[in-house]
Amino acid sequence: MPVTSVVKDEETLTLTVHADFPVPVARLWDAYLDPRQLEKFWGPVGYPATFTRHDGTTGGRSDYYMTSPEGEKYHGYWQWTEVVEHKFFEVTDGFAHADGTPSTDLPTTRTVFSFDPTPDGSKLVVTTNFATVSELEQLVSMGMDEGLRSAMSQIEQVLIDLRNYAQTFSTEAQLLSDTQVRVSRLIRGTREQVWQAHHDAGLMQRWLLGPDGWTMTECVLPAAVGEHYRYWWEPGPDIEGQGFGFTGECLSSIPQSYESFTEQMIGTDYPPTLNETTFTPTTGGTLLSLVITYPDAETRDMVLATGMTDGMEASYRRLESLL
Repeated sequence: MPVTSVVKDEETLTLTVHADFPVPVARLWDAYLDPRQLEKFWGPVGYPATFTRHDGTTGGRSDYYMTSPEGEKYHGYWQWTEVVEHKFFEVTDGFAHADGTPSTDLPTTRTVFSFDPTPDGSKLVVTTNFATVSELEQLVSMGMDEGLRSAMSQIEQVLIDLRNYAQTFSTEAQLLSDTQVRVSRLIRGTREQVWQAHHDAGLMQRWLLGPDGWTMTECVLPAAVGEHYRYWWEPGPDIEGQGFGFTGECLSSIPQSYESFTEQMIGTDYPPTLNETTFTPTTGGTLLSLVITYPDAETRDMVLATGMTDGMEASYRRLESLL
């Protein structure tokens, strides 16, 4: 059991959890910054979490929900206020409604996750700060301390099971809901390099090509939030098929960390998707996470059946060769 103590202090209005793990700080840090890994232990046993957004940067945001054994969903969010890599991160932690908007029925807290090396691995200290004694007592009475103990009891096995998984360099798609898919790829390159490769039209025309034989003939990028982009591809002489493209609007951006766009296939009346991309530095490179929200499950399944992830993998391999 990694948890060594849970301390409730009404004078300082804090609930502090101490835990020790037999892995380096960088490995433990990655487990919290990678949503694929965090989902395997964030939440009590039997209440798996699903993260639909997980920025991991100052000014960023995480949105998640836990699913009970009966199928009920309990939503929450983190607003990231400060991040010092491999040292600590601080978030405002709150409950949310199903649409992601914060719930005012329950208190929000300020939570600090601190990581320190030890002779045998690393130490994690999670300090939750409350505004009042009554709010502290309210959340403790709801089982907050037991929930933290239960969640942390799963980390140790996750760290063992995912030792190699975290370093897998291949594109994978994970169904998050009836309308959402998360496509993930760990790319050998710094976050700055990977971000630049997505924001330099000349570079994009060299790697964002899908299978061999295609050419990106048009790449117009937005210069700011609210502007539009346009991509167009043409097949080579030996490729069957016809040209196609996408267009959309940049909705939001946190430089080198997160951005969201609409995306619609040019010349079709399909409803646009919402594409949210997160760039997360890890010990193996940069984790690229793309969450796509489709209008319905039928559209989601139709797009996945086209071999989308295979085309993305070909592009990411090409990107790595450039980096």
